[in-house]
Amino acid sequence: MDSGADRDPPVKLREKAYDAFTRHLLERDLHAGQFISQRELVDMSGMTLGAIRELIPRLEAEGLIHTVPKRGMQIAQVDLALIRDAFQFRLFLEKEAAAAFSQAAPDAEIKRLRDQHEDVLRRARKGVTPKLISEAQAVDWGLHYTLIDALGNAIISRAYRVNMLKIRLIRQQQTRLDNALVVPVMKEHLGIIAALESRDPVRASAAIGKHINDARARALQV
Repeated sequence: MDSGADRDPPVKLREKAYDAFTRHLLERDLHAGQFISQRELVDMSGMTLGAIRELIPRLEAEGLIHTVPKRGMQIAQVDLALIRDAFQFRLFLEKEAAAAFSQAAPDAEIKRLRDQHEDVLRRARKGVTPKLISEAQAVDWGLHYTLIDALGNAIISRAYRVNMLKIRLIRQQQTRLDNALVVPVMKEHLGIIAALESRDPVRASAAIGKHINDARARALQV
């Protein structure tokens, strides 16, 4: 009898395989520069070999993997060029997104962002736990995705998410929140939110730009 996965349409199978790959990348089961075989991806994702084979061209086109003859597939390697390019791409998109958001976003949406960040800070005063770090990370990324998605441009949203996958490969310990970063990053985000509340696009763009440059400096351990 065929499995449920086998009965899924090919496009759905490809999307499931892509989601599985990116999930393992975000959970750090896969690392920059790591070699991995198609069979290992099958075992890791639970998808069929056919779905994995159809996934590979997409991953190569997005620069997430590189096929090395006789060695297999290699997860994107981190070097200075990747750091420069990924953060520059992010900077260009988010500065424009923040400027647009500051002028068009409903007050309730900005308040939602503020409430999320202030809630994390209130709870952090009682102690930063692994659970709070995980939730703070979701709030952190959520702010950036909210700004980008508010542009209403599916092409930009997709390209941004692929770029963020590359950024999370960059010295993963430096680009993720930890016990020491939860409070300062939440406070830095509140500065961005204050700029959004001002409805001043220049101020909003400058605030997000400083934040991204600080994140790049952490990635480079400057």
